[in-house]
Amino acid sequence: MDTATKYSAVNLLPELKIDAAKYNRIPSEEEILSCVKAIQARGIDVIRVDNGIQALDTIKTIMPPHAEVMNGSSTTLIEIGYQEFLENGIHTWRDMHKIVTSENDPIKRYEIRRKTVIVDYFLSGVNAIVMSGELVSCDATGSRVGAWPYAAKHLVLVSGVNKIVPTLQDALNRIIEYAYRLEDARARKASGVPSQIGKFVIIAKESLPGRISLILINDILGY
Repeated sequence: MDTATKYSAVNLLPELKIDAAKYNRIPSEEEILSCVKAIQARGIDVIRVDNGIQALDTIKTIMPPHAEVMNGSSTTLIEIGYQEFLENGIHTWRDMHKIVTSENDPIKRYEIRRKTVIVDYFLSGVNAIVMSGELVSCDATGSRVGAWPYAAKHLVLVSGVNKIVPTLQDALNRIIEYAYRLEDARARKASGVPSQIGKFVIIAKESLPGRISLILINDILGY
């Protein structure tokens, strides 16, 4: 991990009774290669990198200057330095997240956020990757996963290999038993409000070539 924060899993796990060894391991190279092949067979591009620095460099390469960009809340994006890079403003992208958060009227902010799912490039973390190639994630309200199925012109997903699990049922279990509990702990500490599992999204097939890219990092990152 390149940058652990106080809300990274490594700092939240000690207070939670979670089987981290089951849901937060680095698979064998053979397993990773098999999984990558299965993901690609589902119409999703996979870019493998060794660390978060390379992942951030890849994002900078994928997203062209002046593109509209939006990201869902993601511990992985924070840990690879994307959030800091975006907030520093040393880019030419149109940062839709900044536009959303700069609106003080809650009704107007909601309307702007609702429209951000149709941006040129939407970035997000992933909660689970199935060996058979499905990509799975969830969110409390849907703002983080609403762009996944169709709306965003390009979907850029970033994940550590620790999200790889054997079956789709394991993916759902990982979210319920592991990712959700960590996110709930983070939300309570960060805002005093509990989290919830509101919306699941499963990408089983992408029919538009080049629409979805998965940057797969050979490291343990995120929830």
